[in-house]
Amino acid sequence: MHLLSAGYASALLLIALLSQVTSLEPIIGQYGEMLKIPCNSGAIKAEDIAITKWKYDKGDGVPGYLLVKQKNQNVSISATDEYKVRVSMDKNSSLLISAAKLSDQRTFTCMVVTGGDVFEYPVNVLIHKLPAKLEISGEAEELEIGRLTKLGNCVAKDANPPANITWFKNNKPLEADGKGISIKVSVVVESSTGLSTTTSTLEYSAMKEDTGARFKCRADGLPLESSSMNFTITYSTENIMLEVSPQKELKEGDNLTLKCVADGNPAPTSFNFHLKGELVTVENTDTYTIANVSRDATGEYKCSLTDDTSMEATRNITVTYLDINLSPSGNIVKRAGEALNLSLQIDSSGKAEVSWTKNNAKLGKQPNFTKLGYSDSGRYEWTVTVGHITRTASFDLTVEGPAVVKSLFKNRSNDGQHKVLTCEAEGSPKPAVSWSINGTVLGESPFVNGKITHKIKVVPSANLTVHCTVTNRLGNDSRAINVSSLIEEVRMDKQDQSEDSDQTRLVVGVIVGLLIATLVIGLAYWVYSKKSKQGSWKTGEKECGSSEEEKKLEEKVEENSQKAEV
Repeated sequence: MHLLSAGYASALLLIALLSQVTSLEPIIGQYGEMLKIPCNSGAIKAEDIAITKWKYDKGDGVPGYLLVKQKNQNVSISATDEYKVRVSMDKNSSLLISAAKLSDQRTFTCMVVTGGDVFEYPVNVLIHKLPAKLEISGEAEELEIGRLTKLGNCVAKDANPPANITWFKNNKPLEADGKGISIKVSVVVESSTGLSTTTSTLEYSAMKEDTGARFKCRADGLPLESSSMNFTITYSTENIMLEVSPQKELKEGDNLTLKCVADGNPAPTSFNFHLKGELVTVENTDTYTIANVSRDATGEYKCSLTDDTSMEATRNITVTYLDINLSPSGNIVKRAGEALNLSLQIDSSGKAEVSWTKNNAKLGKQPNFTKLGYSDSGRYEWTVTVGHITRTASFDLTVEGPAVVKSLFKNRSNDGQHKVLTCEAEGSPKPAVSWSINGTVLGESPFVNGKITHKIKVVPSANLTVHCTVTNRLGNDSRAINVSSLIEEVRMDKQDQSEDSDQTRLVVGVIVGLLIATLVIGLAYWVYSKKSKQGSWKTGEKECGSSEEEKKLEEKVEENSQKAEV
């Protein structure tokens, strides 16, 4: 009965011990750094722990003991292998292993004894190591369009676990498609360290659009990527183009530069230029320049590849030019009244725009000189424009004529103390003005359009005749005017005023007399009419018998009225 009880108790103890073993709790340590493995994670209070013991699984279920610590005693190292100098324990009973290695990837178990209970806490340890860097090696010198070419190897050295590598083009991931993209991966484990080196090889079939594209590789989930690189994309020429400089307008006298542009890569280094039937071949350049072109350079131009003349480009080039001839030109001198015939000949590559100016003022139309006047004198300029070419032609016109007096007149000043004589003349060159009497010169008007006005002030003491004479190198002219003395004019003015007063009194007297006569006749007519009517009533005569007398009387009254009005 006691044996049964003892066996039963042992079975219960074993079940209790097994129930205290927790499941594996993996932790990750970094290669070469201190590895810290926690014990029971604070599930048991430190004052309740009597014994703490660490062991590890050597493999095949064989344990290896590392250290033990009894309550209130120092840690005792029980390891006899490499862990002897690498293990220790902190105050929280965590196991410390220095300089973590890949061989530390195993299960470590913390055993805790509390009173009569035993607890085990196994921990699965993993050791990680980042690759030192990512670098591309064995890169291609160039990529050929349509041909699967090894672009390079992306290598991630000494890592655990092995790095996963992804290739990128212009920051977009590349995936193998069995056609234009092939990615091969290999992993090599270093026997001495257990670390892995991953090599990813990219083969790529380039397209023309890949010119300038940037390629790089990156470790998945890790902050590591290679430097980016680009490759020369080679392809045959498919298109050719002829460029012309200057691009806008080519003028006579400009330098014409032809450039043959081919889209092949590498670009062709020699070209043929067809210059209006002439063939010129250039080496190690794609341009050809014609200096100081003339209008004869207008025509068709071509360029082509030297190794494939069927690959060519064509441009039609026009040289803009403008010639003008104005006749006559220079300094032109004509007589007033004559005609001037102008001729402007234009030879240009296109429609010309023409404008005219006189003395820098714009004219609305071309001047017409059928009969020249002095006002036509001036500087005339023709401006002709075709495209960006402008030509000018000019002449200076001078209209001349002999000096002529156009008018001569006199005026009396407002204060009556002197007289002003005015002589108006025209001619070109400017006429000189002289007088046959001395006087005070009041002024001379500006000489404009062949006209000039000269004024003098005189105080004549006697009646006299004054001459104004105008002269230039082409002729002279003179005109006279009678000027009376101021004394005689004053006497005549008084006499005129006296005569005017007598005449005024006479006129007033006549008018008053006529008015009185009219009233008397009117009164007589009224009396007569009244008596006639009374007599006719008395005698029984007809009223119409006196109509002729009444008519004569009315005519007489009307005649007297008209005289009175005069």
